[in-house]
Amino acid sequence: MSLYIVSTPIGNLSDISKRAIDTLKEVDLILCEDTRITRKLLERYQIKSSLMSFHHHSGRGKINRLIKRLSLGEKIALVTDSGTPGVSDPGGKLVEEIRKSGKEIDVLSIPGPSAVTAALSLSGFYSNRFVFMGFPPLKKKRKKFFEEALSYPYPVIFYESPHRIIKSLREISEMEKGREAVICREITKLHEKTYRGSLEEILEKLEKEDLKGEFTVVLKER
Repeated sequence: MSLYIVSTPIGNLSDISKRAIDTLKEVDLILCEDTRITRKLLERYQIKSSLMSFHHHSGRGKINRLIKRLSLGEKIALVTDSGTPGVSDPGGKLVEEIRKSGKEIDVLSIPGPSAVTAALSLSGFYSNRFVFMGFPPLKKKRKKFFEEALSYPYPVIFYESPHRIIKSLREISEMEKGREAVICREITKLHEKTYRGSLEEILEKLEKEDLKGEFTVVLKER
């Protein structure tokens, strides 16, 4: 009766550990955000385990059924669309409910890729401490989010979509001119690119490009 938290590639499908492949082959069920995305990975490595969607809309009933299956001895793996489950996705909800249930269910980590640590390692910024803030709010509380991000004395990391990256960087730049940053696009993928400099310099570059893929933003420490 074990739940395995399995990290999967953030882009390049070769970035998966042998232990992760072996675990996904051995479990009775794989929980994933989007079965279409995870199925591509499973087909690549000839993994035949059953798939079931598990995302932020999954309700209490599904969680209770999963906990029951685990308590009856099944092995279940939890993956996200990319990277490490529980980092800016609903994976933590299942782990927390298992803890609250009081059932003797092992929760085990199969570690691997994470855009957070990948971007931080590329930044060159002092990283004894850092803050990860997930995605900025779409509408309300955006200003408060960015004010908080700028207040920390160490690197701050957040994710942003290609549709909002320009807007977000402009908002931050208006609050604090000259803040240095490293912005990573499509980490480990074919069109991977890293932008360095002040937010104003990076904005000038981004505004000339066709923006696709997810972005990971690292603001330099103050």
